Amino acid sequence: MSVAKEDSVKKVTTRHLVEMKQRGEKVSMLTAYDYSMAKLIDQAGIDVILVGDSASNVMAGNQTTLPITLDQMIYHATSVVKGVNHALVVVDLPFGTYQGNPLEALASAVRVMRETGADCLKLEGGSEIRESIERILCAGIPVMGHLGLTPQSIHKFGTYSVRAREEAESRKLVEDAHLLEEIGCCSLVLEKIPAALAARVASELTIPVIGIGAGGGVDGQVLVMHDMLGINQGFSPKFLRRYANIGDEIVRAVQAYVGDVKSRDFPNETEQY
Repeated sequence: MSVAKEDSVKKVTTRHLVEMKQRGEKVSMLTAYDYSMAKLIDQAGIDVILVGDSASNVMAGNQTTLPITLDQMIYHATSVVKGVNHALVVVDLPFGTYQGNPLEALASAVRVMRETGADCLKLEGGSEIRESIERILCAGIPVMGHLGLTPQSIHKFGTYSVRAREEAESRKLVEDAHLLEEIGCCSLVLEKIPAALAARVASELTIPVIGIGAGGGVDGQVLVMHDMLGINQGFSPKFLRRYANIGDEIVRAVQAYVGDVKSRDFPNETEQY
């Protein structure tokens, strides 16, 4: 019995995130898009891995998250899940697969959960997508909300600047946050909003609130792995802390390899059969 109990808590669940909030433990969350990187991040002890639609940018080279398809998200999520033993795996539903039609939203959600083995889905928006979220939740699929800067709506905003500075937008964000909790979302991401507003939302909700560019008063933090490791070097917002410069290391390593091949130093006698 003790072994079974130990195994049951090895994997992070949505319930564990709520318990972390209750005891004041911060939630750590990073993106991943492939098996090898997900395995490393999971071994490092991350709580949540987000298979983000940011794959559209950092993996496919698109300017926005809009072009990535459901099939592509399923491919990335399936790869990530295979490398994870501990972390909760959350998958973004991509643009156009849930916003306008609750039945399509459910079909998209079922495909992701059935084909990838992921633990939770993330959807951007508040009251506008209430019916889609409720339909997914009724199927027993956990949903993480996402408010503030919602990249799938970039053409509506026209900019990636800080959201909810004005009173009307701030008030709607708070209302939407409460709505998402009331209808059953298990957690919430707040992106690029004033720190004081994010702290207020986190204090008013019982579900964990995870921030990106939303200050330290929330229940956890998320960053794009390519950004925090310095692989994506062309993106440096105020909220980003780089923990490594792996991009520079990769360039140096490849340059050294090219030099060794050209000079006939690689392979040497000990590196051949």
